[in-house]
Amino acid sequence: MKPHIAIIGIGVRDFDRAKRFYSDGLRWPILQEQGEWVCFSLGDGSSALTLYPWDQLAADAGVPAEGSGFRGITFSYNARTEERVDEVLAEASEAGAKIAKPAAQTPWGGYSGSFVDPEGNVWEVATGATELPFSE
Repeated sequence: MKPHIAIIGIGVRDFDRAKRFYSDGLRWPILQEQGEWVCFSLGDGSSALTLYPWDQLAADAGVPAEGSGFRGITFSYNARTEERVDEVLAEASEAGAKIAKPAAQTPWGGYSGSFVDPEGNVWEVATGATELPFSE
């Protein structure tokens, strides 16, 4: 299997609030939408983020919808500079995210912070000692 992720699907409890956060707050472009399903471009044309109602996504995956708290996954936004990390965290906060960890130097030589979107999904925003090819 080639290492590639085409679509990241997020189950949301408040579809309208989540859609507003990503489309209006973060200004992510919508590729498609239908009813309570929306697909956002992740910028490179080869991957996307979709939002579905929580219970429907769980049912589609064949797993129980119950559960809360940390879900064992974070999303990462890689930036080229520490200044951009600070800017992205500020943009997310302005859009309605909660800053979970203010940006600071890391033990691994980087600089990172994190925010939690209105649905409880954790996003790390970081820049590292070495620049990744997919940093913004």
